[in-house]
Order: sequence, then structure tokens, then C-alpha cells
Amino acid sequence: MSEVPAHVKASRVTDGQRRPNLEAEFALLDWSRSHKATIQMRYSDTDAMGHLNNAVYVQYLETSRILLMRDLAVPDEGGRSVVARLELDYRREIKLGQVVVVESLIERLGNSSWTVISRIMADGVPSAFARTVEVGVDEHLRPAPLTEATREALGAILAQPELQETHEQSEF
Repeated sequence: MSEVPAHVKASRVTDGQRRPNLEAEFALLDWSRSHKATIQMRYSDTDAMGHLNNAVYVQYLETSRILLMRDLAVPDEGGRSVVARLELDYRREIKLGQVVVVESLIERLGNSSWTVISRIMADGVPSAFARTVEVGVDEHLRPAPLTEATREALGAILAQPELQETHEQSEF
């Protein structure tokens, strides 16, 4: 493992607690195993300053998660979910004409939830970092346990499989 660069170690304060930014948290992960979704950027995705509008990053993350579920062959019964939390750190602007790829790993599998960590790459340079918690739901939109087939499919890109057994079950 390599050392986290000094410029990445910056931390933020939330509720009085210091936390590393997502870039620092994700710096040491093996992204070669990640799911990669190439995004078709459109002129309408940009704002008056000529760069990607901040709200569009969330749309790109959503598109990448849909492609991830399809590409990993997550069964239909495991495909109904809601976003419970989204954390997004913007690092560098993205301009029209750049090649945008969203790389994603599964950080954690809970009882009925899973956490997707992503980095949005522009021309191969990490430009944004995200963590999304999704909760599997039933037809009444109530939390539903993940099926074994869904766990197996998502487990294919688990960021740190050796640490998964130490996580406590999610309250979802």
C-alpha cells in the first residue's frame, strides 16, 4: 500500500468531529476491480461557466448504479431500492468534451442496505468522490433483507472483502 499524498489528507469538521475527505478514504483502495460506467456527457449537462453542473454529478452516479446492477446481473427482486444517503465531494471541474467514467465498488453489505463508493473520473483524473447508501425495499417501500443472489452479485466488487465479516448488521 502506498502513502496517502499530503494534499489528500485534508479533513473536514462535521458535528465537531474531524473526518478525512472521501478522496483520502478512497486513495488506498484497489480500483482495478471496480465497475466502470462510461457516461455520455451532453451540452445541457454544463452550466453558464462551461463546466458540469453540480446536480448532474448526482445523475451520473445514478446512471452508473443502474448500469452496475445490470452488469452484475443483480436479480430483479434485488433491484428495488431507495437512496438513504448520498455524500459527494467535488475535487476538480469537469468540462464538456472530457471522457467521463464512474468507477464504483461496494464498500459494505448490510441486512437490507449496501454502500456504493464511487469516483467520477474525467480524462482519467479523479474529479469527484461519492458514497451512496441504498436500502432494498419491498413493494410497500419498507426495508427488505437482501437476497443471497443480490449479496453474491454485489459481493463481486466488494472493496475490502476481508473486512466485511467485522461489520455489524445495518439497522436498515
